[in-house]
Amino acid sequence: MPTNTVNIKQVVNKSAHKSQPIQLNRLLQLCSANLPVGGFSFSQGLEYAVEMGWLTSPETTASWVTINLEESIAKTDLAILKRLFIALHNNDLDQFNYWNTHLIACRESHELLLADLAMGKALIRLLKQLNNIDVSAYQSVIALTEISFVSAFALTAYLFQLDLVSAQSGYCWTYIDNQVAAATKLVPLGQTQAQNLLFELTENTQLIIEKSNQINDEDIGTSLPHLAMASAWHETQYSRLFRS
Repeated sequence: MPTNTVNIKQVVNKSAHKSQPIQLNRLLQLCSANLPVGGFSFSQGLEYAVEMGWLTSPETTASWVTINLEESIAKTDLAILKRLFIALHNNDLDQFNYWNTHLIACRESHELLLADLAMGKALIRLLKQLNNIDVSAYQSVIALTEISFVSAFALTAYLFQLDLVSAQSGYCWTYIDNQVAAATKLVPLGQTQAQNLLFELTENTQLIIEKSNQINDEDIGTSLPHLAMASAWHETQYSRLFRS
């Protein structure tokens, strides 16, 4: 199901003219560690990668996160986030549902699927309870039995009147922040090392987003065997800090 023809500049720049503090505050709220979606209970395969000795330093941690960002998040999550925004812009909820289903099918392990669906469900539950947010036009999305966190994130960002690039940047931040927080406990990293990692890993966010927005429908998706195997093996890891 190809993406509907739309002026992508309209979607990218939606609300971009609004440089008011309220838009920044909404973005910070959506990406906050205090957002009750359970993101920090999952390590996204990183815990087993540490167990195997793949990650032993800030440098190897940076490499792990960077590869996942460039080869998985950019080519799947961010690319589909754009299409979800277009669907909302066009009021095409059938297309929204299509890309939601497509994204769920891209998860390569039970753990990655569990994290995606659990966080998506939690964010939709929160969205329904927020004052002054009208979700009545999106009941078919709200009622989905399975909704990806990316889809729930896209809907929330759209209702918060954020532009696409801000939403994509915020999504990158939530992933990077989650991984660095997990690595701080597991590798382990010092607090200063963690802060330096956050600076380093966010340097290429703009380029990653630009590349993701150039991906064609047929090129969406990726396969990272080490990530998939680490996530799957984590389900039977003897000692775990993170949920599986």
